[in-house]
Amino acid sequence: MFTLPYRTLMHYKRWATNGLNSVIAENLDRIAADEQVLVLRLLDHIQAVDEIFSHNLEARPHGYRAARSVELSSFDLLANKARSTGDWYADYADTLLPEEVDEVIAFSFSNGAPASMTRGEILLHVAMHAAGHRGQIALLLQKNAIQPWPDRITDFLKAEDASPQRHANAMA
Repeated sequence: MFTLPYRTLMHYKRWATNGLNSVIAENLDRIAADEQVLVLRLLDHIQAVDEIFSHNLEARPHGYRAARSVELSSFDLLANKARSTGDWYADYADTLLPEEVDEVIAFSFSNGAPASMTRGEILLHVAMHAAGHRGQIALLLQKNAIQPWPDRITDFLKAEDASPQRHANAMA
C-alpha cells in the first residue's frame, strides 16, 4: 500500500517520543537544572511544530506566532500533549488515502509567511523535525550519564514485530 511508509513513520515517531519521555520522566531530577530547561524547551518546540502542522493538515488556523509556546509548560504537561498528538498523527496516517498523499495544502508558517506542502511532505517534515530534536535531547541525557531511549527505526520495527497486536493482525 502506498500509504504504508507514512503509517510506519508516524507510528515510529509516536513510539520514539513516548519512549524518550519515559526515560526523561524517570531521570529528570538527574539532569542539571540549566539542561532541564533545554530539554523542556526542545520538547516544547517539537510539540509546537507538531500542533502547527496537525492544524495545517486539518486546514485550521494554528494560532502560533512562533514555533514554541508563549510559556514553557511542565514536563508532565508536555509529555501528555506529546502522547495525544502522537496518537493523532498515527490515527491520521492510518486513515490517509493514497490519493491524499500528494494533495497540496496551503498554510502559513508561524511567522505568517505563506507556504504549501503535500500531505506526505508534511508528515515527513514532522517526523524528521522531531527526530533531529530527539537526538539533541539524547545528547543532553548522555551528558548527564543517562542512557537515552533506543531511537532507531530498526528498534521500533523489532518491537512492533514482537508485539502481540502485530501477531494478532498477522493471524487475521
